[in-house]
Amino acid sequence: MQNSHRAEPGMMFSVSHKTAFVVDHCPYMAESSRQQVECDVLTKSRGQGMIPLAPVSKSLWTCAVECSMEYCRILYDVYPLKKLLMSALAAVGPPNPQEDPECCSVLHGLVAAVESLCKITEYQHEARTTLMDTADRVANRGRIICLTNAKSDTHVRMLEDCVQETILEQNKMAAGSDRLMSIQQCELVLVHIFPQGEDTLVSDRPKKEVSSLLTSEVHSVRAGRHLATKLNILVQQHFDLASTTITNIPMKEEQHANTSANYDVELLHHRDAHLEFFKSGDLHMAGSTSRDSGLKETVTLKWCTPRTNSVELHYCTGAYRISPTDVNSRPSSCLTNFLLNGRSVLLEQPRKSGSKVISHMLSSHGGEIFLHVLNSTRSTLEDPPSISEGCGGRVTDYRITDFGEFMRENRLTPVPESPDTEASGKPPAERAKAQLERYTRYWPMIISQTTIFNMQAVVPLANLIVKESLSEEDLLTCQKTVYNLVDMERKNDPLPISTVGSRGKGPKRDEQYRIMWNELETLVKTHVAGSERHQRVLDCIIACRSKPPEEEERKKRGRKREDKEDKAEKNINKDSEDKSWQESERLKGTLERGKEEQGESEIIKDSPDSPEPLNKKPRLEEIQLPEKAKGPVSLLTMWTNRITVANSRKHQEFAGRISSVNNKAELYQHLKDENGMDLHENGKATR
Repeated sequence: MQNSHRAEPGMMFSVSHKTAFVVDHCPYMAESSRQQVECDVLTKSRGQGMIPLAPVSKSLWTCAVECSMEYCRILYDVYPLKKLLMSALAAVGPPNPQEDPECCSVLHGLVAAVESLCKITEYQHEARTTLMDTADRVANRGRIICLTNAKSDTHVRMLEDCVQETILEQNKMAAGSDRLMSIQQCELVLVHIFPQGEDTLVSDRPKKEVSSLLTSEVHSVRAGRHLATKLNILVQQHFDLASTTITNIPMKEEQHANTSANYDVELLHHRDAHLEFFKSGDLHMAGSTSRDSGLKETVTLKWCTPRTNSVELHYCTGAYRISPTDVNSRPSSCLTNFLLNGRSVLLEQPRKSGSKVISHMLSSHGGEIFLHVLNSTRSTLEDPPSISEGCGGRVTDYRITDFGEFMRENRLTPVPESPDTEASGKPPAERAKAQLERYTRYWPMIISQTTIFNMQAVVPLANLIVKESLSEEDLLTCQKTVYNLVDMERKNDPLPISTVGSRGKGPKRDEQYRIMWNELETLVKTHVAGSERHQRVLDCIIACRSKPPEEEERKKRGRKREDKEDKAEKNINKDSEDKSWQESERLKGTLERGKEEQGESEIIKDSPDSPEPLNKKPRLEEIQLPEKAKGPVSLLTMWTNRITVANSRKHQEFAGRISSVNNKAELYQHLKDENGMDLHENGKATR
């Protein structure tokens, strides 16, 4: 049987366009799966004398067919259009356990599956006839899922070789036929089924490339619910599906109509329904709540009480068809009937704190149930906030200028098709995506979150390291940049470290350079796989960071000396502050008296050549203050005292003040002669 998936843009059909199931019909598939199914459900109403029904067990063939049909059911629920017809399995019948195993083989089914993949589907034919000039671009890819009971790993390799040889033979036939298409890619998924209670003879193996045309993977699974689990996981992987679990669904009990209980229902849908979660980072995956669902991860959404107004409109950004994981369970059936009756259910994200966020809605349209994605963030129809205002008023130091330069370096321009562009390997669009990926591997958005991008010295290295390959000249430039940073560290030059949100002076100089070297190493490591020269740049950084022992010892001594100076400065400041509290009142009175004496005194200059008179204002350091201050102390007095004491230690004292008596220094002492001559006011020498 076959099914199809939607085509990719440009008529490049994906591997999921064709999926062929091969179910082994050999006699050993008639063996029991040994998973018992209870048939005696009338335990309470059974009369006396009635013999209870014995449990039954499905065969491996029945388990394989049921899981294959469940695979297709989920697929057709989510993708109801463009599906191919499924051949009837009912006409085949169960395998005959009495038949000779040597007379039948699953190889015939694998050959038939490869032949079916070579046939042109109506959608491929439509694409080829619509675009005759691009018929070669219509690719033919497919997938084969084989459910069998292999004997050993050697048997598995034999099946892979059979498929590989058949693909080569069919491609030769398709080259000369208009009704066949060559297979460009085929995925072989081998599922080894064995009964419960037995050990498997085949080991699991992840996907590997057998040839340029064939990839293969092996899954060894027990029959029964384990097989259903595996097929459920495979259909999600093959067709980009995801799981959402609706929790806290209120439902009345069958036995007690007046009571209700909460149930969970798991739904499958396209992965894009969780796209907003991935963008916002609010995706919280959890383990599946259903024992038999087998889903490793599911997104949990909480049921909200449905609104009575069904015509209420919601701002919806997407709608995706859903398929219940356990379609036959009572909770799934009740939820499906509830929605098909025209009701809508809002779903919210479970949060430990804060207001609830309605993110999705379940509703039916035309007899089909859709999971609607509601806009839970800022609407695109609203005016965007100014970037200078910050995101939510919290971040205001975006690297706006650097981002403008980033956009200029990654502008897209149309490139005409030419032999040169084709010979370069990748198409221009792919090369542009690769460049954008390299430029954004490490690009902090906030100024305060980076150091190296705020340093002009690092700009040459940051601009070159993002290149796909470095030339020898680029390598020398990067190494020169690293050596310049080493020289800056040796000179103890300051770095543009942001102190936003931190107390005090911020990190010490050694810590600043450690932060800078760590960030620089992180930047280069993200590009180290680009070429051998990228690795040499990283080696240069690592070599420069590892300082010799004598330099480390010098750094330690410098740090100890710096700590001692900080301690001494703190002690001096503390002593001076305590002293200022005690001396402040006496200081205030002395200053006032000094101002009065200065205002009352009059100084007369005898001639223009006479020197300026000595300022009679007493110095703060020389005032004899009492041990205890009396009365209140003004803030200005305290601050003036502190500044004066601090400034007195920053310069050498005047020699005249040091040798003065009672704050009086005799001027022009060198003019005296040996006989005691001095100058009078009239300038004449006298004895």
